[in-house]
Amino acid sequence: MRPRRYAFGGAEEATHPDSARATVSEFLSTFIFVFAAEGSVLALDKMYKDRGLGASGLVLIALAHALSLFAAVASSMNVSGGHVNPAVTFGALVGGRVSIIRALYYWVAQLLGSVLASLLLRISTHGMRPMGFSVAHGVGNLNALVMEIVMTFGLVYTVYATAIDPKRGSLGNIAPLAIGFIVGANILVGGPFDGAAMNPARAFGPALVGWRWNNHWVYWLGPFIGAAISGLIYEFGIIKAETPHHTHQPLAPEDY
Repeated sequence: MRPRRYAFGGAEEATHPDSARATVSEFLSTFIFVFAAEGSVLALDKMYKDRGLGASGLVLIALAHALSLFAAVASSMNVSGGHVNPAVTFGALVGGRVSIIRALYYWVAQLLGSVLASLLLRISTHGMRPMGFSVAHGVGNLNALVMEIVMTFGLVYTVYATAIDPKRGSLGNIAPLAIGFIVGANILVGGPFDGAAMNPARAFGPALVGWRWNNHWVYWLGPFIGAAISGLIYEFGIIKAETPHHTHQPLAPEDY
């Protein structure tokens, strides 16, 4: 992996075919993830509408998220780095592993992928409104915010350790699996409290299509704070200080 650098990104990077391919990859992988993840919530809601989801339903939702995220990250890792999450992109941006231009491209692609997945879910389920995320009754917004910060911190820390760290070695081969596992585990913990988004794009698409905006800010602020903390700690506390002789070439997608 090349040294960390902080850059806005020039016109060459903005118009380079690799940037376009990486952006499309993020769009498609986020679409795959949100369609399966939100679809599992709608399917279980239809099956158990009168009885509620319960513990078994929570396990199934966590499993659907873990498996679909594993597939989405694995299918895009060699092209875009497999972010599939604006918070992960923000953590990489804070750590100097991606330029501002590339981050903006990814954010737009991730949000559009989530919106398209939610729209197609509403069409294919004969008009069911996507559920999205909401803070559970009896749980305060501050409680939910802290929950999102901690869970996203764990997610982005896992991304750094398995996919970004230059010393990761063969551990990078299981990065998609580890990332899917931590998301599934966090859903089992935070699901009953605030739904456990850890991903602003995952929250945005269903909120827009289903028009459910209650406490929506929690699912942006919490993940971004958690990702920033994780990126700073791993970059400057775990990864050894790099030499000051930086190159200013754009990072290749496989180097994220």
